[in-house]
Amino acid sequence: MTRAYDDIIHLPHPEPKRHSRMSLEARAAQFAPFAALTGHQAVLAEAARYTEQNPGLDDQQCAELNRRVNLLLDRLEEHPMVVLTLFEKDGRKNGGRYREVRGIVAKFDEFERVFTLGDGQQVALSAVVSIDLQLLKDGDPPVR
Repeated sequence: MTRAYDDIIHLPHPEPKRHSRMSLEARAAQFAPFAALTGHQAVLAEAARYTEQNPGLDDQQCAELNRRVNLLLDRLEEHPMVVLTLFEKDGRKNGGRYREVRGIVAKFDEFERVFTLGDGQQVALSAVVSIDLQLLKDGDPPVR
């Protein structure tokens, strides 16, 4: 009993005469766009991306932040220089990152609870975890 292709199945594989044989890696790369796990590397990179956790403020830290906000609002006409430490939530996963913003406070919107700095940048009070206040007069120590 003979099967289809029995006459050619054991013939030697033809070798190209003009081009060298392609390596296995190069042959596999031709099919990479058709991989079953498209986007897998991006998911792994996102999962590995580090985010900090915001432990929140305890009662003492909250009271201190409230004291500094009130001090800042009392001295708003003096155009104080501030360093605001913010916690920005990450849009894609739990956690976020801490960031410092430096600038002169131009105004505070009590309704929106947003500081506007001299360069136009707006900072929501809800994101602020710490305030360091400095007056712009020479010789004045920073208010801590």
